[in-house]
Amino acid sequence: MQKKSNKSTEVGVLLEHIDDKVTLIAEQYVGLNKKVDILTEKVESVSEDVEVIKMDVEFIKHELKRKVNIDFSD
Repeated sequence: MQKKSNKSTEVGVLLEHIDDKVTLIAEQYVGLNKKVDILTEKVESVSEDVEVIKMDVEFIKHELKRKVNIDFSD
């Protein structure tokens, strides 16, 4: 009977150790998900800024071409 009790205790300790490790992994997973969400938001923001910059550059190019045409026409 003593051997079964010791084995039960060992199994209980092992399960507790595994449970602690699973909890740790789950906490790290949640932390990583939060970081990925923040990074995704930043990338989306930068992407929107790049689109605005592209539109501005296109406008400037168009206006410069128009100005050059006007200057040469005079």
